[in-house]
Amino acid sequence: MRFYQILMLLTVSVLAVACSSGQSTRDKEEQARIELESKSAEEIYQEAMADADKGLYINAAKMFNEVERLYPYSDLAPKAQLQAAYAYYKSGKYDDAVIGLDRYIQLYPGSDDLDYAYYLRALNYYDQIVNVERDQAMTESALDNLNLLINRFPDSRYARDAEYKRDLTMDHLAGKEMEIGRYYLTRGYYQAGINRFMNVVEKYQTTTHVPEALHRLVESYLALGIEIEAYRVAAVLGHNYPGSPWYEDTYKLLDPKQRQKLLNDRSFVDKAVETIFRPQ
Repeated sequence: MRFYQILMLLTVSVLAVACSSGQSTRDKEEQARIELESKSAEEIYQEAMADADKGLYINAAKMFNEVERLYPYSDLAPKAQLQAAYAYYKSGKYDDAVIGLDRYIQLYPGSDDLDYAYYLRALNYYDQIVNVERDQAMTESALDNLNLLINRFPDSRYARDAEYKRDLTMDHLAGKEMEIGRYYLTRGYYQAGINRFMNVVEKYQTTTHVPEALHRLVESYLALGIEIEAYRVAAVLGHNYPGSPWYEDTYKLLDPKQRQKLLNDRSFVDKAVETIFRPQ
């Protein structure tokens, strides 16, 4: 009997301590809330900036959000929202950053920092680009957002970097097309491979993958016995990339008569370039 009495006393004591601890935590949270709400927008904003400077981006984002929550009509509210998005971006919370940036773009369409908001949104997608073996949906989103910034704000100070990143993004997408095209080519699915290689030639003309794409087209057409198309593509490759190793490989695939015609018949070469390799 005495054992059960002791056990009951211990249980009551533990529950009392737990309740006391829970109450203490709630009291502290309430006190922190009161202290925060007693501060000005400037004070909260500066605390958030201090956290960001220390690399405490999650804390900084929370504090920037508090500026907007407590002082939604202050001059600091738009800045705080943009800074919160940047803090989320730096901490790798890309979805939170994009949500915040979408909201900022909707709320402040006339902001002087609107180009930066578009740029930062593009970076959130760009930083998530994966290797060419993976699905490229994120790469497509990065390209769309980079193009949006470049087209809407061509004179922005962020446009040049966006153009550089767009070129890298397009090269990445072209690399994915080439990977799939090579897969089809090595397994004898020549038409499927041709479709992929033509995508590279038509959609990603400024990328480093175009010479190989043209060479693979020659290989594919020759494998299908369509020699006139192979010769026509070879003419385009030789005209645009005469010093490329891919042209050297292509030249070796042609018979002597085709090689000679490639060197001498300029009208055929010019016509081939016009029909295959038009500027987009």
